[in-house]
Amino acid sequence: MAGKTKILIIEDEEMLSTMYKVKFENEGYEVFTAPNGAEGLELAKKHAPQIILLDIIMPKIDGFAVLKKLKDDVLTKAIPVILMWSSFMQLDDQLFKDSMADASLEKPFDTETIRELVEKLVPKL
Repeated sequence: MAGKTKILIIEDEEMLSTMYKVKFENEGYEVFTAPNGAEGLELAKKHAPQIILLDIIMPKIDGFAVLKKLKDDVLTKAIPVILMWSSFMQLDDQLFKDSMADASLEKPFDTETIRELVEKLVPKL
Protein backbone atom coordinates (compact mmCIF):
# COMPACT_ATOMS: atom_id res chain seq x y z
CA MET A 1 0.00 0.00 0.00
CA ALA A 2 1.36 3.40 -0.97
CA GLY A 3 1.85 6.05 1.67
CA LYS A 4 0.10 9.37 1.80
CA THR A 5 0.94 11.98 -0.79
CA LYS A 6 3.33 14.47 0.80
CA ILE A 7 2.77 18.17 0.19
CA LEU A 8 5.21 20.91 1.15
CA ILE A 9 3.70 24.37 1.60
CA ILE A 10 6.16 27.27 1.55
CA GLU A 11 4.11 30.25 2.72
CA ASP A 12 5.17 33.16 4.93
CA GLU A 13 1.67 34.06 6.12
CA GLU A 14 1.18 31.78 9.11
CA MET A 15 -2.62 31.97 9.08
CA LEU A 16 -2.79 30.86 5.44
CA SER A 17 -0.16 28.17 5.94
CA THR A 18 -2.08 26.71 8.90
CA MET A 19 -5.38 26.87 7.02
CA TYR A 20 -3.94 25.03 4.00
CA LYS A 21 -2.25 22.46 6.25
CA VAL A 22 -5.51 21.64 8.04
CA LYS A 23 -7.47 21.45 4.76
CA PHE A 24 -4.97 19.13 3.13
CA GLU A 25 -4.58 16.91 6.19
CA ASN A 26 -8.37 16.57 6.29
CA GLU A 27 -8.16 15.42 2.65
CA GLY A 28 -5.67 12.72 3.64
CA TYR A 29 -2.38 14.35 2.62
CA GLU A 30 0.78 14.42 4.73
CA VAL A 31 1.69 18.10 4.99
CA PHE A 32 4.88 19.96 5.86
CA THR A 33 5.04 23.74 6.09
CA ALA A 34 7.86 26.26 5.90
CA PRO A 35 7.55 29.98 6.70
CA ASN A 36 10.29 31.02 4.27
CA GLY A 37 12.27 29.88 1.27
CA ALA A 38 15.39 28.74 3.13
CA GLU A 39 13.41 26.39 5.40
CA GLY A 40 11.36 25.27 2.42
CA LEU A 41 14.49 24.21 0.55
CA GLU A 42 15.68 22.22 3.58
CA LEU A 43 12.30 20.50 4.04
CA ALA A 44 12.11 19.65 0.32
CA LYS A 45 15.40 17.76 0.59
CA LYS A 46 14.55 16.17 3.94
CA HIS A 47 11.00 14.94 3.19
CA ALA A 48 11.00 14.54 -0.62
CA PRO A 49 7.40 15.71 -1.09
CA GLN A 50 5.45 14.68 -4.18
CA ILE A 51 4.42 18.31 -4.74
CA ILE A 52 5.30 21.78 -3.48
CA LEU A 53 3.02 24.79 -3.11
CA LEU A 54 5.21 27.88 -3.20
CA ASP A 55 4.16 31.45 -2.46
CA ILE A 56 5.72 33.98 -4.83
CA ILE A 57 5.93 36.95 -2.45
CA MET A 58 8.05 36.18 0.61
CA PRO A 59 10.68 38.11 2.56
CA LYS A 60 14.41 37.59 1.97
CA ILE A 61 14.09 35.13 -0.93
CA ASP A 62 11.03 35.23 -3.19
CA GLY A 63 9.25 32.26 -4.68
CA PHE A 64 10.90 32.56 -8.09
CA ALA A 65 14.37 32.38 -6.49
CA VAL A 66 13.32 29.38 -4.36
CA LEU A 67 11.93 27.67 -7.44
CA LYS A 68 15.18 28.19 -9.34
CA LYS A 69 17.12 26.58 -6.46
CA LEU A 70 14.66 23.65 -6.37
CA LYS A 71 14.95 23.06 -10.12
CA ASP A 72 18.76 23.39 -10.05
CA ASP A 73 19.14 20.73 -7.32
CA VAL A 74 19.31 17.08 -8.41
CA LEU A 75 17.39 16.01 -5.27
CA THR A 76 14.42 18.32 -5.88
CA LYS A 77 14.33 19.15 -9.59
CA ALA A 78 11.68 16.54 -10.48
CA ILE A 79 9.19 17.66 -7.80
CA PRO A 80 6.22 19.48 -9.36
CA VAL A 81 5.89 23.04 -8.05
CA ILE A 82 2.74 25.14 -8.01
CA LEU A 83 3.39 28.87 -7.64
CA MET A 84 0.79 30.59 -5.48
CA TRP A 85 0.04 34.26 -5.97
CA SER A 86 -2.45 36.65 -4.42
CA SER A 87 -5.35 37.97 -6.42
CA PHE A 88 -4.29 41.57 -5.67
CA MET A 89 -1.15 41.17 -7.77
CA GLN A 90 -0.67 40.64 -11.48
CA LEU A 91 1.23 37.47 -12.35
CA ASP A 92 3.92 38.23 -14.94
CA ASP A 93 3.22 35.65 -17.67
CA GLN A 94 6.76 35.70 -19.08
CA LEU A 95 8.35 35.40 -15.64
CA PHE A 96 6.02 32.46 -14.92
CA LYS A 97 6.89 30.75 -18.22
CA ASP A 98 10.62 31.23 -17.56
CA SER A 99 10.34 29.94 -13.98
CA MET A 100 9.90 26.21 -14.78
CA ALA A 101 6.87 26.07 -12.46
CA ASP A 102 4.42 23.29 -13.25
CA ALA A 103 1.32 25.38 -12.51
CA SER A 104 0.11 28.56 -10.83
CA LEU A 105 -2.71 29.03 -8.40
CA GLU A 106 -4.39 32.28 -7.44
CA LYS A 107 -5.08 32.67 -3.72
CA PRO A 108 -7.52 32.17 -2.19
CA PHE A 109 -8.35 28.78 -3.70
CA ASP A 110 -10.60 25.91 -2.72
CA THR A 111 -9.65 22.36 -1.84
CA GLU A 112 -11.24 20.92 -4.98
CA THR A 113 -9.06 23.09 -7.22
CA ILE A 114 -5.87 22.01 -5.50
CA ARG A 115 -6.92 18.36 -5.41
CA GLU A 116 -7.40 18.43 -9.19
CA LEU A 117 -3.97 20.02 -9.67
CA VAL A 118 -2.29 17.50 -7.35
CA GLU A 119 -3.94 14.58 -9.15
CA LYS A 120 -2.82 16.01 -12.49
CA LEU A 121 0.79 16.74 -11.46
CA VAL A 122 1.67 13.92 -9.05
CA PRO A 123 2.43 10.58 -10.66
CA LYS A 124 0.36 7.73 -9.29
CA LEU A 125 2.36 5.94 -6.60
